[in-house]
Amino acid sequence: MADKLFISLYLDEDVSVLVAEWLRPHGFDDLTARDASNRGLSDTAQLRFAAEHHQALLTHNRIDFELLHRAALDKQEPHAGIIIANRRASHADLARRIMKLLNFFTADEIRNQLLYL
Repeated sequence: MADKLFISLYLDEDVSVLVAEWLRPHGFDDLTARDASNRGLSDTAQLRFAAEHHQALLTHNRIDFELLHRAALDKQEPHAGIIIANRRASHADLARRIMKLLNFFTADEIRNQLLYL
């Protein structure tokens, strides 16, 4: 894959669609599991979808995605990054923290990385 500067996000169904609505007016590229008609898919399928679309996956599901990240590394299966966010933050606060992260890192820098917000 060619170098990619800007991070595209895929919000799994654990993350409120309101977070995406906070990001879009600021020019960030995101897609929710709801908008992709992916509600009810397994975590593995969610990560695979995000990887196939070159989108970093944003989730609150720390335990499952830490395991999936380790498995992907072991199997040498690339992904576009996994961002695990604290569930206790308000939608607006979470969106602000995501914007800071998206403005700090490039897509290439977070590829195959596990980050925490």
